[in-house]
Amino acid sequence: MSTAAPAAPSAAPAPEVAAVGLRATARIRAVADGRGGTALPLLRGEGPFALRRTRGSDPAEARVTLVGAMSAPLGGDHLTIEAAAGPGARLALGTAAATLALPGRGGAPALYETFLTLEEGAAVRWLPEQLVSVKGSDLWVRTRVELAPTARLVLREEQVLGRAGEVPGLLRSRLTVNRGGAPLLDQELACGPGAPDGWDGPAGLAGARAVGQLLIVDPAFAEHPPAAAMLGERAVLTPLAGPALLVTALAPNALALRVLLDDVCRTYAW
Repeated sequence: MSTAAPAAPSAAPAPEVAAVGLRATARIRAVADGRGGTALPLLRGEGPFALRRTRGSDPAEARVTLVGAMSAPLGGDHLTIEAAAGPGARLALGTAAATLALPGRGGAPALYETFLTLEEGAAVRWLPEQLVSVKGSDLWVRTRVELAPTARLVLREEQVLGRAGEVPGLLRSRLTVNRGGAPLLDQELACGPGAPDGWDGPAGLAGARAVGQLLIVDPAFAEHPPAAAMLGERAVLTPLAGPALLVTALAPNALALRVLLDDVCRTYAW
């Protein structure tokens, strides 16, 4: 990779992952090409990560789609995505299909990590499809982002608790975002069998089958910050000192969640 190394893992202790599980890393590096566009000098995938450059509507933006080449993550797997955008680069990242967290043979948890690094003037949109927590699975999801003060970010997370008519597995996730070396957001979620009591109660998910969040970081919010607002009965838009906004939402299903988050994205993202 180039001089901008991926962000270091969170200080939270890593879960124990079985040595027999799959280890795979996808590495992406985007740089401004000097002609108003974005080049991809590094685009390398392993295991379940098949990386494809795809076309988008913005000629200044490089778009990469992660295509699943095999079933993952299974219990014991350790999967990592490392993406870095250099000064002035514009990068859109997404997945071709939903990710299913599946049980493994030994009962060990799986670990799915994403590290994003945005240098000065960079813009990254990380919009993966839903993560589905399948019955019997045990997955840790950790996302860490390091942004320069002039960088822009759109990050979406959507988690679906079980397939149709199915109870979920154990899902634990943590999102940590630093801007200019200072903390912007650090939050955790645990749900499913084995999560702390009350995760599905009135103070938790309250029976919702889908939970998601949308984070938009944009220096333009410093002068024109969005106002806090309720978005229906089970979603809230919160401005963050950053400048940024965070939408947290519960929904009965994945479709309803996506519609809500897409509406916010069209209103506030570039």
